[in-house]
Amino acid sequence: MAFHLLSLLFLVLLPCLTAAQSNGTISIGQQLTAAESTEPWLSPSKDFALGFHQLDSKDLFLPAIWYYKIPSKTIVWYASEDNPAPRGSKLRLTANRGLVLEDPEGQEIWKSEISTGQAAFGVIYDTGNFLIVNTNSERLWQSFDHPTDTLLPTQTMERGGVVSSRRKETDFSRGRFQFRQLEDGNAVLNTINLESGFAYDAYFWSNTFDTNRSNAGYRVVFNESGQLYVLRENKQRASLVPETVSAKENYLRATLNFDGVFIFYSHPKNNSTGDAIWSVSDVLPENICINNDIRKGLGSGICGFNSICSISGAKRPICQCPKGFSLLDPDDVYGSCKPEFILGCEEDGKKSGEDLYYIEELRNTDWPTSDYEQISPYSKDECVSSCLKDCQCSAAVLRDDTCWKKKLPLSYGKTDTDETGTTFIKIRKVPSGGKKKVDVLIPVVSVLFGSSALINLLLVSACCLGFLVVNRKKFTRPHQEDQGVSYMNLRCFTYKELVEVTRGFNEELGRGAFGTVYKGFVNMGSSNHVAVKKLNSVFQDSEKEFKAEVNGIGQTHHKNLVRLLGYCDEGQNRLLVYEFMSNGALASFLFGDSKPNWKLRTEIAMGIARGLFYLHEECCTQIIHCDIKPQNILLDDHYNARISDFGLAKLLTLDQSHTNTAIRGTKGYVAPEWFRNMPITVKVDVYSYGVLLLEIICLRRNIDNEISKVDKAILTDWAYDRYQERTLEALVENDLEAMNNMNMLHRFVMVAFWCIQEDPSHRPTMRRVTQMLEGVVEVPIPPCPWTLNITS
Repeated sequence: MAFHLLSLLFLVLLPCLTAAQSNGTISIGQQLTAAESTEPWLSPSKDFALGFHQLDSKDLFLPAIWYYKIPSKTIVWYASEDNPAPRGSKLRLTANRGLVLEDPEGQEIWKSEISTGQAAFGVIYDTGNFLIVNTNSERLWQSFDHPTDTLLPTQTMERGGVVSSRRKETDFSRGRFQFRQLEDGNAVLNTINLESGFAYDAYFWSNTFDTNRSNAGYRVVFNESGQLYVLRENKQRASLVPETVSAKENYLRATLNFDGVFIFYSHPKNNSTGDAIWSVSDVLPENICINNDIRKGLGSGICGFNSICSISGAKRPICQCPKGFSLLDPDDVYGSCKPEFILGCEEDGKKSGEDLYYIEELRNTDWPTSDYEQISPYSKDECVSSCLKDCQCSAAVLRDDTCWKKKLPLSYGKTDTDETGTTFIKIRKVPSGGKKKVDVLIPVVSVLFGSSALINLLLVSACCLGFLVVNRKKFTRPHQEDQGVSYMNLRCFTYKELVEVTRGFNEELGRGAFGTVYKGFVNMGSSNHVAVKKLNSVFQDSEKEFKAEVNGIGQTHHKNLVRLLGYCDEGQNRLLVYEFMSNGALASFLFGDSKPNWKLRTEIAMGIARGLFYLHEECCTQIIHCDIKPQNILLDDHYNARISDFGLAKLLTLDQSHTNTAIRGTKGYVAPEWFRNMPITVKVDVYSYGVLLLEIICLRRNIDNEISKVDKAILTDWAYDRYQERTLEALVENDLEAMNNMNMLHRFVMVAFWCIQEDPSHRPTMRRVTQMLEGVVEVPIPPCPWTLNITS
């Protein structure tokens, strides 16, 4: 009987609960659980949702508000960003504490903090604002009073209000940038010290300060029409962003991005095709790198210390380390740079600066807050000489006839076309290899002569014996040293051993232009299976290719490269032994019957990009692969992408930027410059990667002769037509996961078109490609990749 009464009561209350959900009202006691399947609370029109956003770590979540109807689910507010909630946590509306976040054990993580009164219910409005009110519908708390990185139409920010950037695109913890309404009336953008929160010099001002407080600014307003302005006490408006986009037809937001640029975005509300994206309507400031009103000069500026800020075509900052410097944190491209040498008076000793350092010259570059001495009049040679001789000088700028000497750390670095001076950076010369050996030998000899004769005799005997053992192979195989091949950390196999390892080269894994790969079994490291590549002796270049592979791959170590384990160099037999990749080639994975999902495809694409970035810029000797294609990308046990087959690699020394060589590569992936007698640079790999990226997106080959329609036969042409016609869903037909992430799809497609630009100088570097794919930098709209050649 009781069961039937409860069932009846539930049926009576169900319409009320449904109505409450549909009109945006949240009752006291309602709660959400941190999990992927949890349905959020929706605003009446379902424009906005309040719920849990899953972080990249998968088991951590943030309470957040986002655009519900937009496939990318763009987040506009979040809480507890520095203390994410573990899976199973609860977000609950309470009467006395408001909105409360508790972990699975019931411990409080965050709350909205109601100062007075009791909450009666909560409401999420179609403006994106969440309110908690009492029984008289009086406001007790609202999310609009606690902005994170975004302002929305109808939202205001009073004196003392702060908008804070994220740390990174997917890291919601507090970042280095703020938008504030100051007590003096100015609205400013500034950097902060992350540890203390101390605000550094502003890099943008609204100029609404006034000594007469009745004329000063006191409130930032983002009105319903889409205007963003500072309201003065006398009711006059100082416009920050004019009304340029219709608020009736578009969703609008103003977001302080993690790189410090305050961007005004719009997105069409009518998105029937599903491929609409956020468009940039305006940015503040116009050039974030240039700040001509630095006052205290504390902090590093927009980029980290010793870095240089330049502006991209999308008006976003690009931070780069000068020559002789590298990133302090390789994962933070906007962070500080460290010198790759020791600079200082103690290190220099009594040696001449000209003997220890050389000068790298830069144009349109300055670190305006790092001056410690000004000398005038001075010539270029005098300025350079003065810095070289001064052990405290790390750089100097000659402007007109004045020499400005600078010391570390260099701050507020920028490139500026209005900067007419010449910058000189002091970089330490690479010492010769002999000195260190002598320095090490001196204390050893001192110890020997300070000991007894018997001990000396024993030590000398031991050293000689060790020397003979270590150098035994050098005496027996002196020709290897002549070949210039580095065999460090590689196992040397005999040909007979590899015949046994492969069981007489019985199981073939694949064939390439320079050899055949066989499966083998050998006790090496964590895996017993290996791949043995037998180079074809009929090729004239086989010896050269062998040296390239052993020298190049033997010194490369990256999670997205296939690792070389050993080699055989015995007469005409030259073989390479690689780690075995259990999931085979990417080609079989992409074009086989079982199609990989969108998430895995994007991870594979980014893995390949990181591997190429390493080959081009981070390994000890720059490597151009020359044959990037799905057959040369292998997949390990966890489907991580591994770049393989350096049989076509052309190694470049560090002081070279291009090389000329015979045409190499595979039809459909070869860059145009191969056919035009142009210098071959790393940009040929960028082109091939762009083609491969489109194949990964579309799950089809670039050139497919089986497709009957002529306009679809060449993937690059067809994909660009779809991009121009704004029908990107055709590229991923029936792939719901991809279509639910149209922002990422659009970004990846645009990156691909940048990569396949006909002019190599228009293609980005793989460093830039990686940043664009990860969403770290904005992707500009790509031009048509091909030049139209019209002849009469």
